[in-house]
Amino acid sequence: MRKGTALVVGATGITGGNLASYLVASGWSVYGLSRHASEQGGVIPVAVDLLDSQATQQALTGLPITHVFYCTWVRRDNEQANIEANSAMMRNLFAALDSERLQHASLVTGTKQYLGSFEAYGSGRIETPFRESEPRVPGDNFYYALEDVLFEAAQRDGFSWNVHRPHTVIGYARGNAMNMGTTLAVYASICKATGQQFVFPGSQTQWNALTDMTDALVLARQMEWAATTPGAANQAFNTVNGDVFRWRRMWREIGEYFGLEVADCPETPQPLDDRMANAKTVWAELVQQYRLVEPDLDKLASWWHTDADLGREQECVNDTTKSRDFGFDHFRETRSAFFDLFDRLRAERIIP
Repeated sequence: MRKGTALVVGATGITGGNLASYLVASGWSVYGLSRHASEQGGVIPVAVDLLDSQATQQALTGLPITHVFYCTWVRRDNEQANIEANSAMMRNLFAALDSERLQHASLVTGTKQYLGSFEAYGSGRIETPFRESEPRVPGDNFYYALEDVLFEAAQRDGFSWNVHRPHTVIGYARGNAMNMGTTLAVYASICKATGQQFVFPGSQTQWNALTDMTDALVLARQMEWAATTPGAANQAFNTVNGDVFRWRRMWREIGEYFGLEVADCPETPQPLDDRMANAKTVWAELVQQYRLVEPDLDKLASWWHTDADLGREQECVNDTTKSRDFGFDHFRETRSAFFDLFDRLRAERIIP
């Protein structure tokens, strides 16, 4: 028996792609919504731009969706524009779905719940570990706007909901704009090809402080669990691997994996967005030399996002006590998550 009919919104991204594959394997019927059709095995593609309300209505009318898993966003020039665009997307989605069939909706946001938006990053100054009960940080934040649209639709149409707050998701994905794992693999590959030291691009604070991360499959497991466990309905959950680490150790271990000389952390940040300005030329040479399958560096590396994560001047540790108390106790070592991803990237000839 099928567990339900899921609509994964953002099915080609790092979160949605891994979730869609996981749900198929777990016994769901899965529709994958994205602007460009998903080619995942077992996933029924739905290609539509959610900003187009009429096209969204046409694409979703009649689909027997019981569970929505919302794993997408669009980036605009400022946070108010982020709020307007992302809220419109979610409203168009719920307006197009059959409310009588819909049982549950899950929303993925993240640690900017506690840190503030891109424009006011780190302004919250909420003490770690971050707990789900913390009040919203003052200022515009499209995460809060998406929550409000979700709560409004759930109350109106009578379905249950969950909000999931991961911290820096790592996992296999191509063409994703927020993918630190693949970005670091590409950076390390370029360092090796050019004889550069493996230099940490971020702040001394991130180098020395404790932090955590989220493996995409840990997030997928938690999303399915919360959506199908009655006692977990209508709750927000932090979602991290369960271990903590310091970048000063993790960076050296990643460098050792790639056989690189690891430099000491610079006194001032050395952003990848600046240092990798000419990386496309090097990458083109590596693609030809090793017959790599992805020549478009922009589909692999997100320098700006990794710079934002590693450049913070604040410790980031998420409390998962609530999730464990509700019954979810899956664990993943972050170092192994990185290395397993690197192994797969090599096996599929995405990196040398």
